[in-house]
Amino acid sequence: MRFGMFIPQGWRLDLAGIAPADQWSVMSSLALKAEDTGWDSIWVYDHFHTVPMPTDEATHEAWSLVSAFAATTSRVDIGQMCTAMSYRNPMYLAKVAATADLISGGRVQMGIGAGWYEQEWRAYGYGFPSAGERLARLDEGVQIMKQAWETGRATFDGTHYRVDDAICAPQPVAGRIPFWIAGGGERKTLRIAAQYADYTNFDGTPEGFAHKSSVLRQHCTDLGRDFDSIVRSANYNVVLAESDAEVARRLEALEQRLARYVDPAAAEASMGAFRGMPAVGTPDQVIENLTALRDNGLAYGIFYFPDIAFDAGSLDLFVDKVMPALR
Repeated sequence: MRFGMFIPQGWRLDLAGIAPADQWSVMSSLALKAEDTGWDSIWVYDHFHTVPMPTDEATHEAWSLVSAFAATTSRVDIGQMCTAMSYRNPMYLAKVAATADLISGGRVQMGIGAGWYEQEWRAYGYGFPSAGERLARLDEGVQIMKQAWETGRATFDGTHYRVDDAICAPQPVAGRIPFWIAGGGERKTLRIAAQYADYTNFDGTPEGFAHKSSVLRQHCTDLGRDFDSIVRSANYNVVLAESDAEVARRLEALEQRLARYVDPAAAEASMGAFRGMPAVGTPDQVIENLTALRDNGLAYGIFYFPDIAFDAGSLDLFVDKVMPALR
């Protein structure tokens, strides 16, 4: 199994309490820590407003961070999980990504999806198209980016996007950037993944991962794609400690911290993404959970540590005990 680490960027209120002028120092130091401790990649989210509720706390822009990390790291891959296709014109995005890839020496990954955060869409003036339209934009945008990177130019006349001999120069280092198609929509998203993805990213629970994998396999069969050529990944929230009691204490502390910035009911509801999930528990419990997922085809985990801007305990324990057991 390979390992990616989310860098806190404020979206999940994980930098709240740190002065905005000091937040880049925190993010960049964690990126360097990831390099030094054996992580394969670092990741950011592509969002503008915080969750579980919009607040005035900072949320740093994803592609600005990708370029900054490209210039300040030397080994790890750098991705977004995931870029919302409709937030940027796809040809412009292809150019941004190619530039960042050149800065990084060929380490950029393109995590891409249809987008979902309605409040954010409307606040920024994008409206909120139907799921079908958002997925159609994803499909067209991926085709444009693929053509731009592989040939240096793109011409495309679609329903939602049109480009006419648009130049992408210079091209990415390898002449392409890997696509991580994110989302588990079974009729459309996973079919797009079967067509274009180097990596997928979907439900990481044991039952969900097995089911989505079987749907992806069927789409690959229908399209004549080698199912095993696609690396399957999932995202995991991590709260790790040596005892069940300490895990419970850390979860309670996280909920209390969130409740300082959002409605307590929203803070409580957000904990459903942690309690009972595969990467929450003691090292032995988490190793057991992830080993079963790895044996079922999970080849890449991307892990989010909600408190690492303030306390590296879970992160250090994960590096020391969990990662070596799953490599």
